Amino acid sequence: MLRWLQAGAFLAVAAIAGIAGYHFNQANLRSQTTVAAAQKLMLAPLSGMNGRGQTLSQWRGKVLVVNFWATWCAPCREEIPALKKINRTYAANGMVLVGIAIDDVAKVREFAAEMNIGYGLFIATAETLGIGRDLGNQAGVLPFTVVMDRAGKVAFTHAGALTEASLGAVLAPLL
Repeated sequence: MLRWLQAGAFLAVAAIAGIAGYHFNQANLRSQTTVAAAQKLMLAPLSGMNGRGQTLSQWRGKVLVVNFWATWCAPCREEIPALKKINRTYAANGMVLVGIAIDDVAKVREFAAEMNIGYGLFIATAETLGIGRDLGNQAGVLPFTVVMDRAGKVAFTHAGALTEASLGAVLAPLL
């Protein structure tokens, strides 16, 4: 009986800690400092864009979907077709999708060509990884997706693969 009480107490403390951590993390996601740093982050383009770095702030006024991924990540690879469909469906309505690859440039180029990815791809830097953590990816899991509203504020984050339907449900009210 004592063992069950101890287990129950442990689970209650763990649940409270988890809820507190979630709320602290959500507050951090919404902090102006974190979002401002993300907006100024210089992204290294995979190709195109005249080889110049880009910042997320250039897409202010659009709904921005930022997807952190890698070619070696199975859920990332499975998610790519859904992201391509989302891009085709919502780009004309003011949505911009960018993929930030945490991977080798040559592998990303080869995979992007094979999959015919039609949205902007960038290569992660150490600074990019830090921003990902600041935006809520504390565990560093992939894929990780951040959606920013037209004002540049974080509206949604998700660790793990998204489906076309789940991401579409997030985007529809923002557009």
